[in-house]
Amino acid sequence: MLTAITGINWGDEGKGRMVDLLSQNQDIVVRYQGGNNAGHTVVNEKGKFILNLLPSGILREDVVNVMGAGMVIDLEHLCREIGRLREAGIQIGSKNLKISDKAVICMPYHKQQDCLEEDRLGSAKFGSTRRGISPAYGDKYMKKVLRMGDLLDQAYLEERLDVILPWKNLILQGVYGAEPIKRETLLSWLKEFGDPLKDFICDTSVYLEEAADQDKRIMFEAQLGALRDIDFGIFPYTSSSSTISAYAPIGAGIPGRKLDCSIGVMKAYSTCVGEGPFVCELFGEAAERLREAGGEYGAATGRPRRVGPFDVLASRYGVCMQGADEIALTKLDVLSGFQEIQVCVGYEVDGQPLKNFPTGAALKKAKPVMETLPGWNQDISGCRSWSELPVQTREYIRFLEKQVGCPIRYVSVGPDREAYLLVEDEKR
Repeated sequence: MLTAITGINWGDEGKGRMVDLLSQNQDIVVRYQGGNNAGHTVVNEKGKFILNLLPSGILREDVVNVMGAGMVIDLEHLCREIGRLREAGIQIGSKNLKISDKAVICMPYHKQQDCLEEDRLGSAKFGSTRRGISPAYGDKYMKKVLRMGDLLDQAYLEERLDVILPWKNLILQGVYGAEPIKRETLLSWLKEFGDPLKDFICDTSVYLEEAADQDKRIMFEAQLGALRDIDFGIFPYTSSSSTISAYAPIGAGIPGRKLDCSIGVMKAYSTCVGEGPFVCELFGEAAERLREAGGEYGAATGRPRRVGPFDVLASRYGVCMQGADEIALTKLDVLSGFQEIQVCVGYEVDGQPLKNFPTGAALKKAKPVMETLPGWNQDISGCRSWSELPVQTREYIRFLEKQVGCPIRYVSVGPDREAYLLVEDEKR
């Protein structure tokens, strides 16, 4: 059984929380794209954990976690992330963590270039996390990167570095006027942070193919959401990799396999980190109230998230792009303190209503069309069944379900692992 859990919107939908919950029934969890430019927050009996690179299944002792070929990995960040988890009592070893030998290494010069380019762009910046993700993916497609497997052969590693570094220094010096990076500095960095990871590196394609042949339950975990996908997102304000479910088997390393199920994760309202059009965005006091109620600050950067009401057009588009079979609705409890709840039910461009989510110039010009629904104004964090939810809450869920055209199967009513309910068809 191959299942993907992906984001429906701009990211930060609560995917880590849902992967952690649903991984109790999985054998393997695979991160298939992205780097440490976003984070998944998971709360369990051992505490609160922010995972930037490691799959969210790492918090379950009997789950094997795989970092797939589609990822870009900052060795230093990964070593420190592993160290923090071990300090918290999480066991991490080669039996429960495997890193693809084909995953790309995000180098110090990638981070440097990311920062230099954002500074050069000034007011036209993309809102990068400045963690080197875009330059790393760019270099990957120019075939000028080191991969995790290169760490296992020192002579080959140095041979590759000697090809790449002179070219990269030409860019740093010639384009940005920066100081060149020394070979010895990079080799020292690769040894310090690469050596502790060598035992985890293997051909994960072989491992995953064998697991699939044995009918193991494999879950694919995405970072960010459909609207940040490099091809189908709000380009150019996107991530630099494919966040959609169709890419999961490819980024994991088993491109010949097909998904059995795609679970889309969406919030009960909208949030967005970074630059780019965000049609339903709230400002002022209304935004602050929602942001504080939901604790909406980036898990990777700490940046305040832009917030707004649920966006029907964007979510319907995300459901389509992710090929979602069912939905996990998160942070519904955050809306409990609101007497009325606004929903963005559509867009207008130059006074004309839009039927579909736009891209490009039309998206920048779009204006929201709002509808107000009754709130429930009572605590729902203790609800564990459909019948326990207030009538208005159930109506809100039904409304969202109808608008996006996909059944809502899971409803999160709190940050804790067990704070959720399952919506069964006969109880709708």
